[in-house]
Amino acid sequence: MTPATNRVRWTTADLELFPDDDRRYEIIDGELIVTRAPRWSHQEVTGRIFAALDNWCQDTGLGRTAINPGIIFTDEDNVIPDVVWVSNARLDALMDEAEHLTGAPELVVEVLSLGKKDEQRDRQLKLKLYSQQGVQEYWIVDNTLGEVQVYRRDQAVLTLAMTLQSTDSLTSPLLPDFSYPLSRIFVKR
Repeated sequence: MTPATNRVRWTTADLELFPDDDRRYEIIDGELIVTRAPRWSHQEVTGRIFAALDNWCQDTGLGRTAINPGIIFTDEDNVIPDVVWVSNARLDALMDEAEHLTGAPELVVEVLSLGKKDEQRDRQLKLKLYSQQGVQEYWIVDNTLGEVQVYRRDQAVLTLAMTLQSTDSLTSPLLPDFSYPLSRIFVKR
């Protein structure tokens, strides 16, 4: 017989007790994840993706995009992705009074941070969470390699649909006529 583990399970209410500092506090499956503010290059790439999506949104009027929005999926699953896009048809139903999303946006983007633990969180934990919660498309952006992995919902699971290189353009069936060259997103060093 295996002894029961007495692991602390964090909830959304616990986040209210943390200081407003330069750290990001997320909860996945009741586990607290604390990270520092992202690096400059991470923020540049995040900003460029947001700008591309936001410009498309303003041109089409089909939805809205945000940088670092809070998403409260459940009391034990509370995350802060880098960029999200939500259609106008779903936005009002997903937004709470505090202007946090309470369900899955159609598109979630995570820009990988340096470090194995951070990369593992985005490639495994968040992929699984977003898949379970009903996200339609998930982009994992690797600034170091200059590539984007595009996961799309197939049946009930997010699966790798393609890996784009810096010479390719981002497109999506969720975003009619959206096309943005990756060469304009990645930071040149």
